[in-house]
Formats: sequence, structure tokens, C-alpha cells
Amino acid sequence: MAKKKSTAPAMVRVTLIKSPIGYSVRHKDTVRALGLGRMHQTVEHTDTPALRGMLRMVNHLVKIETVE
Repeated sequence: MAKKKSTAPAMVRVTLIKSPIGYSVRHKDTVRALGLGRMHQTVEHTDTPALRGMLRMVNHLVKIETVE
């Protein structure tokens, strides 16, 4: 019998590397919605289309890594 592969959801690690001060309120709100409040803070999220849209909006402020 063949083994089933466990399909764990893909994870993304997001780190705030640049301050949102001086950027629009929408960018600040997006950074807060990602769970980032301090510089160099890192959070992990499940990779979804909604999350990718948020990351695309603030890609100049964050560092994005795929977690294996």
C-alpha cells in the first residue's frame, strides 16, 4: 500500500526590516495586520493568496522567507 504524503500548509516567515513611519496609513495598517509592531520582529503565517497580497503591498518594508 502506498503511503500518503502529509500535506502541511506552506508557511511564510515575515520580518519587519524598515520602519513604516513616513508611509501611508494603509501601509502602516497592513504592517500591523501582519502582526508586526517592532523593528526586526518576525512572525510566521500560513501562505494564502490574501497574505501574498498584503506582502506585495509592503514588500519594501519586510523580508519574506519560505519556511520548509
